Amino acid sequence: MTDSSSILLFALPGSEEQGTRVAEHLGLTPAAIEHRIFESGEHKLRPLVPVRGRDVYLLSSLQADEHRSVHDRLCLLLFLAGTLGDAGADRITAIAPYLGYSRADRRTEACGPVTTRYIAQMMEAVGIHRIVSFDVHNPAAFENAFRCPAEQLEAKPLFVQRLAGMLGGDEVIVLSPDVGGMRRADAFRQDLCRVLGRDIGLGFVEKRRQDGTIATSALVGEVRDRTAVLVDDLISTGTTLREAARQCRHRGARTVLAAVTHGILAAEPSEVLTDPVFDRILLSDTVDSMPIPSELLDKKIVIVQIAGLVAEAIRRLNADGRLTDLLEAESGIRG
Repeated sequence: MTDSSSILLFALPGSEEQGTRVAEHLGLTPAAIEHRIFESGEHKLRPLVPVRGRDVYLLSSLQADEHRSVHDRLCLLLFLAGTLGDAGADRITAIAPYLGYSRADRRTEACGPVTTRYIAQMMEAVGIHRIVSFDVHNPAAFENAFRCPAEQLEAKPLFVQRLAGMLGGDEVIVLSPDVGGMRRADAFRQDLCRVLGRDIGLGFVEKRRQDGTIATSALVGEVRDRTAVLVDDLISTGTTLREAARQCRHRGARTVLAAVTHGILAAEPSEVLTDPVFDRILLSDTVDSMPIPSELLDKKIVIVQIAGLVAEAIRRLNADGRLTDLLEAESGIRG
């Protein structure tokens, strides 16, 4: 049984709104932090509550926003984790819904960096006992980068639940916008089949690049007169996702939806989000302060909140330290 009195949840700068939502699900309030920025640009972080012997959770998505770089957020997380360890915290869990540099998980050229591993080493060095993130690009590489437990949560059950109410009796096909995401798309399809109680098609878009841009692409799967659901872990410039949506339209899809976990939106967001090739785009709020025009929210862009799932993960970690059943339970595989 969860002992909420032993839990302390700290929401780092930039993640305060998400922290408040997670804390509400836990029946708590986020723990107070002193954060000072000196004239030199150096930062000071310290807890304003006793932490000795407590089960501590640090919430911070590691992505850039208009106020902080990904490196600012990473350093703040490391500084606070080290401070809490020195102050006697019993166990420190870092929850990074979006983990910056998670795509830099392997060496792709001579003398290239494996930045995911370097971040893991820094987190372990300051005493972080566990890392929790959402839909990392390569789960095996993510787990192997860390010597401490590395847990991946999935936005899939949240998207499936929302889509089930939108699709009705439509004929549906789930697609990956590239070949590399086929396993993710098929897992999504299986859960959607289970919830809708009927069979759903599966497909993908094959793309070829030349000089860093998409030169040609081809769609594999039957989309004509169907609702096409494009599933991906991340949207940055939106080039790949938009090309896949265009292929679906060209092949006769009646409706095109997209479900994407991390809305990094590095390019001008209105160029992708307002493109009429998409009917609706579902994004989870793993990324803080997504630059989405307000007139698109709840009309074309649907934000799916992760706070309840994060809170449930914290409950389970606090109770017995395991998340093994959480994804299956959320997907409806178990009761």
